[in-house]
Amino acid sequence: MKHCVIIILLLASFTAAAQHKYYPPELYVGASFGYTISRVGFNPKVKQTYLLGNNGGLMFRYIATKNLGWQVELNFQQRGWNERDSATNNNFYARRLDYVEIPFMTHFNFGTKFRLYFNIGPKFSYLLNEKELTNNTNNSTLEQHYKPVYNRFDYGFCGGPGFYLIIKKQVFQIDGRFNYSVADIFSNDLLNRFNYSNNLNISLSAAWLINLK
Repeated sequence: MKHCVIIILLLASFTAAAQHKYYPPELYVGASFGYTISRVGFNPKVKQTYLLGNNGGLMFRYIATKNLGWQVELNFQQRGWNERDSATNNNFYARRLDYVEIPFMTHFNFGTKFRLYFNIGPKFSYLLNEKELTNNTNNSTLEQHYKPVYNRFDYGFCGGPGFYLIIKKQVFQIDGRFNYSVADIFSNDLLNRFNYSNNLNISLSAAWLINLK
């Protein structure tokens, strides 16, 4: 089912971008920086609070028709999880996962100089590094406390609203996004603890772009 969602988003993105009448195209390049709020969808469930991280990168946006275009990004994004003790409610284990990611999104916008927009599409990621931020587990034998990430490649979909202001050739933007990973970070075969363990996070970022066309 998860794989079907990715295929549908891909088809919708390319189909929508192909259906257009003549419209003066707009081409933008720019950079963004912001923050992430992350956790991991563990099953069996692991009690967590959210882990804060950084997010930023480069973006390329092409608006081919009125209100419709597509956007590609190359981002660095920090994800991970932060566990709490069920008895004391204190944080006792946290691990940060650093990814490079490439989202391919359809871009819907409404307005002229001030625009509201919504982006949605698939994304692909690769784990660069992982780091324990907190470990007060006293030699825990739980898989998520001592095993490294099994699947370094990650894929899923992302989407969310935002707005931007166009001033001459410059664009100032605020973007909100929900990121859902389909791949599991730990192995989900019968010999391992988790049935699934996928990354979940929300990001908020500011961006500056230049209109090249």
